[in-house]
Amino acid sequence: MSAAVPSRKQARRDALFLLYQREVTGRPPAELVDGHRLREGYAPDEFTIALVTGVIERQDELDADLTSHSTNWPLERLAPLERSVLRLALFELETGLTPPEVAIDEAVRLARRYATDEAGALVNGILGAIARERQEEADDVGPVAGETVVREITHDEVEEGEEHG
Repeated sequence: MSAAVPSRKQARRDALFLLYQREVTGRPPAELVDGHRLREGYAPDEFTIALVTGVIERQDELDADLTSHSTNWPLERLAPLERSVLRLALFELETGLTPPEVAIDEAVRLARRYATDEAGALVNGILGAIARERQEEADDVGPVAGETVVREITHDEVEEGEEHG
């Protein structure tokens, strides 16, 4: 009988704990995964491992992005848990693994649960700013090649077309 796969919320929480432990202890991910297995009684699932691996591989890039959006709170002044929450959520946003609203909501929930309400507000502010910027960039780019654009045709355009047709 195979072990049950944790929910995405549980997997995300597990990923956060592994990232936080790495931030605080500096231990390698494999050692942290073994510790998780012993402590929790189950091994992290594939989604958890993908999140942790992805965040670690792209940490410099994630940190640069977070630093540019956290002007009032330099990243190095944030608590390790808050940094881990932000990196995890930004990785999900950047890779499209999770819809932006869900990634931000889950990050805020984790920050409030394991840190403070103020941490939740900080996480919400930083991630919200990044998500808005990404949306504006996407809107400026326009449709993807091959994408059909549907728009309303005004009454004046119809009359103008009839005059020329």
